[in-house]
Amino acid sequence: MSTIIIKKVKKAAHAHHGGAWKIAYADFVTAMMAFFLLMWLISMTTQEQKVGLAEYFAPAASSPATSGAGGMLYGTALDTSGNKASTPRDAQRGSDEQVDRPRQTRPGRANELDTSRPAASVQADYSAIASLRQALETMPDIAELSKNIVIEPTKEGVNVSLVDQDGRAMFREGSVEPYERTRRVLEALAPAMRRLPNRLSITGHTSAARPGSARAGEPWNLTAGRALAVRDILSGAGVPNDNFMSVVGRADTEPVFPDNPYIAPNRRVTITLLHANPPVPPNLFR
Repeated sequence: MSTIIIKKVKKAAHAHHGGAWKIAYADFVTAMMAFFLLMWLISMTTQEQKVGLAEYFAPAASSPATSGAGGMLYGTALDTSGNKASTPRDAQRGSDEQVDRPRQTRPGRANELDTSRPAASVQADYSAIASLRQALETMPDIAELSKNIVIEPTKEGVNVSLVDQDGRAMFREGSVEPYERTRRVLEALAPAMRRLPNRLSITGHTSAARPGSARAGEPWNLTAGRALAVRDILSGAGVPNDNFMSVVGRADTEPVFPDNPYIAPNRRVTITLLHANPPVPPNLFR
């Protein structure tokens, strides 16, 4: 009887090719697309627009507060270049509810820096804004005021606005007396304003009284008194009297939202760091 021998040949298994390289390749392609898109955007924007974009996406000044772009002074901002209309939804509310407002100044907006001015002047305004924001970095405990303090460039200069919000005012109702938090903000800003060469113009505004309701204080005296109170605090904190160009009250004549002049954001005091006048040639009057 013969013996049957069965040989079993074991084949070595090939190494499994995973899909990790596909993910890495997809990440690489995505990164290259983003890079070329960035290069295209840079080539299509002007120098002024680049400066504006850099300013808009700059890190927040100090707080973890929830505002439009991540922190204090970078969220919703009043546009002081002219009267604005509130949204139809705001007009329908008919109450002192907080309204959506334009975001911080961006390239192409009406209140962006006048690009016809010399580049050095435009850069000076951005330096002033940076100095003012840096002054507030020492006050992380005022994060709740992130929507009450608005710093933005305008064609007249740099505006620093103390703006009322629903549930949080900067002055006592019907009074020229500021809250302690308002005083502390102004005292923090005063050293930066003292160092800057700009002269200051301070303007008070208030909201209109609703028909049939009693007004808290006479509007002209109220807004002028609040502007004077701001001047006195800045002066007491070291800003020289010669730095002040004007202190005025506008009552309710210049609402930010003219079709809803009753809402809280119309109540504000704005400090404008005015552009320096061009030097007069010495032989102009000869």
